Amino acid sequence: MVATSTLKNKNTECFSELIDRRHDQACIEDELDYWDHSLVEPALNPETVFEDRTCQQLVKMLESCLSRAKKTTLNCSEVLVPEKLTRRIARDVLRLASGEPCGLRGCLLHVLLEADGGCKRLERVTYDPSVVPTFELTLVFKQDGSAWPSLRDFFLIGTCFAPGYRHALKLSPGFRLIKRKLYSSSAGTVVEEY
Repeated sequence: MVATSTLKNKNTECFSELIDRRHDQACIEDELDYWDHSLVEPALNPETVFEDRTCQQLVKMLESCLSRAKKTTLNCSEVLVPEKLTRRIARDVLRLASGEPCGLRGCLLHVLLEADGGCKRLERVTYDPSVVPTFELTLVFKQDGSAWPSLRDFFLIGTCFAPGYRHALKLSPGFRLIKRKLYSSSAGTVVEEY
């Protein structure tokens, strides 16, 4: 608020100064019109809007996958995900899918968690089940091994939860994406580590 009122005072002083210098009122209005039109936000590119919407849908799919897996496969009450991790993953998945014939619609995504020296399969996700997959992506989340278990977890073990049940699982900001083309003569595997 303070900045706005100061700005108004400066603008008023500026206008009165221009008028005092005997600048033509029409000239001043023309200048103001020019700046009003120059400061209009540019129109959004429809392709960018579509890509952002697709990215948001993919983020929701990944978060839903983790939410379902926490009670079934992961045996924990909550999964702690680093800020913007799912958004970064979604952008990388879109980038890897961009060169494919059907894009993301032709992707079969295997979601795994690397923890305790092995990998647990969490879920298999298809963006568009009506399209035959043309490539596979394997997403490997990594458990954050640097975090100490909370004191609350020690007290809760054996009291409320079944053996092997954790209270919280913390994911690392790192992940791995493995791409494998399914119907290509030059089928190669691309591994990207983040």
